[in-house]
Amino acid sequence: MAADHGDPALDILCLPFDTDVLAWPQAGGALFLRARAGVALRTATRPRLICEQSFRPAADALERDGWTVRDASVDRNTHYPLVLALPPRQRDEARALFARAVAQCAPGGTIVACMANDEGAKSGESDLKALCGLSGNLSKQHCRVFWSTPDPARIDADLLSRWSALDAPRMLMPDTDDAFVSRPGVFAWDRIDAASALLVAHLPDDLAGRAADLGAGWGYLSRALLRHCPGIVSLDLYEAEARALDLARTNLAEAQVPVDFHWHDVTTGLPQRYDVIVSNPPFHAQGRADRPDIGRAFIAAAADALNRRGRLWLVANRHLPYEQVLDARFASVRTVAQADGFKIIEAIKQ
Repeated sequence: MAADHGDPALDILCLPFDTDVLAWPQAGGALFLRARAGVALRTATRPRLICEQSFRPAADALERDGWTVRDASVDRNTHYPLVLALPPRQRDEARALFARAVAQCAPGGTIVACMANDEGAKSGESDLKALCGLSGNLSKQHCRVFWSTPDPARIDADLLSRWSALDAPRMLMPDTDDAFVSRPGVFAWDRIDAASALLVAHLPDDLAGRAADLGAGWGYLSRALLRHCPGIVSLDLYEAEARALDLARTNLAEAQVPVDFHWHDVTTGLPQRYDVIVSNPPFHAQGRADRPDIGRAFIAAAADALNRRGRLWLVANRHLPYEQVLDARFASVRTVAQADGFKIIEAIKQ
């Protein structure tokens, strides 16, 4: 989330330090899980802060502000006197994040987390309390910041073990042709998304050449494209959420054509050209408000990357206003189908 758009949860996460309720550690550094950039980080001294963020636009924003950003799989054995967290709304993923925070909090250290009230703050605070006890909390701007200085004798070892495993990849629908590996928190993590399924049902089998999937998630559309379209000679997956892209690597491990995986913010454009692009573009960022500008940016990126007579196959919620950018950027645009609140569109490049 861009700082210029406001980020109350980040602001309130920093409130205990800005008001001297808590002290920033003088040595040993701090680990920030699901970190986001913003004014609250930039306007105060936060020495030796290490940020983890798997969502590419947020990671890019942190790096632009000069913060050290690392992959979540790196160095999980280091312990920090301060662990900050902006837990996600999905509860299993959030509980796994709390378990990570406890596991990497140094003896005598502090865990500080913040959530918006309408994003599960009450449940998050209750979960951290159950896991390791609470030391304090503050509420402001419809957000709640809460913290713990875990006493090893107070940590619930059974919860810690079980919650640590909640974010692990798991096989879903294992006895079907649509079996896939997923994990809590990624889009449509426990099901085949209805919009993507509708697009797959209408994909023609004559799509051919070099292909790309924009906003590929865990790889459902990509896998279906390769199954239905024997003329596809290579496929690139573009996905902003690294946790989803890791799953896609597993779900497309048996692809019979070259497949590349790109941790990439599609709204910044694409580095290569294609004959075919498929997409179920996101219409939210990391919040819940509609962001049709993201879908419009996906369409513009597709238009720029397609070769002459290249084809875009797109699914979107019926109410999203994409027609203007489609008509402006493509020679031919047609609505192939409308059902269950979604629309399938084919757009052909001049």
